[in-house]
Amino acid sequence: MRTWLDTALCKIADFLRNNMKSKLFEPIRLGGITLPNRVAVSPMCQYSADDGSMTDWHLAHLSSMAISGAGLVMIEATGVTREGRITHGCAGLYHDSNEAAMKRVVDACRRLTKSPIGIQLAHAGRKGSAQVPWAGGHALKSDESPWRTVAPSAIPYSDKWHTPHELNLAELKGLVDAFAGAAKRALRIGLDLIEMHSAHGYLMHQFLSPLSNQRKDAYGGSMENRMRFPLEVAKALRDTWPKERALAARITGSDWAEGGATPEDAVRYAKQLKAIGFDFVCVSSGGVVSHQKIKVEPGYQVPFAEKVKKEAGIAVRAVGMIADPQQAEDIIASGKADMVALARGLLDNPRWVWHAAERFGVKLDYPPQYARSHPSLWPGAAIARPGSVVPA
Repeated sequence: MRTWLDTALCKIADFLRNNMKSKLFEPIRLGGITLPNRVAVSPMCQYSADDGSMTDWHLAHLSSMAISGAGLVMIEATGVTREGRITHGCAGLYHDSNEAAMKRVVDACRRLTKSPIGIQLAHAGRKGSAQVPWAGGHALKSDESPWRTVAPSAIPYSDKWHTPHELNLAELKGLVDAFAGAAKRALRIGLDLIEMHSAHGYLMHQFLSPLSNQRKDAYGGSMENRMRFPLEVAKALRDTWPKERALAARITGSDWAEGGATPEDAVRYAKQLKAIGFDFVCVSSGGVVSHQKIKVEPGYQVPFAEKVKKEAGIAVRAVGMIADPQQAEDIIASGKADMVALARGLLDNPRWVWHAAERFGVKLDYPPQYARSHPSLWPGAAIARPGSVVPA
């Protein structure tokens, strides 16, 4: 039975929720664009492309994300060359057909959201030529149309993966040009932001980590040398991509393995990216070796983001097991990061942003076709989500 004290505390809680100013829903300016809030749709591989070209699945997936209310919608890791894809089903931006297919999807999403739309440009390196996850995710077998993978050093990801070809200087130059070429296609498509992928054990992370880069030339050895190729790509992107838009990178905070990249390395790399003219970094971790030991728990990568933000002086996006709105709010309000990105949280609940707005009493416009589900019009919201707040 509810007492008078219970009732009073509930009223106080409701008052505080209705009158608090949510940091999560404050706009943020990045380069030449403005996000309406601090929640981003993380790049999420869908493994559903046809020779690099997006399909109806991408149209359905990204349309759902476009009406999610997130302040930024990111397109999945997209190969800058055909061989740079992770799987046969990964998106690419290396051919006119890829560009046309992606433009179809992006144009549709533009009609659904006012939030900026970005793309993550990537090269899988030694982790390419793989099966899609639901087929096992391992290296392609001889009868599965494998391709030659490349890396800074001829070291396989594990003894069950292909031994990659060690890139020579001419090939490195070609890959720099490939990233710039993909950026030009992204510009023609009309995207707002490019995120350079240098995490998760893919090619640029492979150069950065001493566990995968054992070169003896100017691209290996010291941290300065290991950063050389990723920074050459970064400079090419900065030269290609208009400053009126936004330029970012996903970086690694730790390899989670002895002798691997450290949070201090992340700070050094972020400082260099800032000097080149990048607007922010998203700090993730892991993926470069199969023997990593990651302790996955809520917000497990946030300390890496906090360190980079504090010591590199660049805007930072946090990612990794951020599932609760209050958790996301606390990350932003405490200054640990400037933004958060959700992946599986939005796959599980594409209305996560709407429900977060309810919790903090923030007025968020729904698409008119869905307006009748707004808590101000649908009493069922209070049943589905006890404690929800109707924005004023």
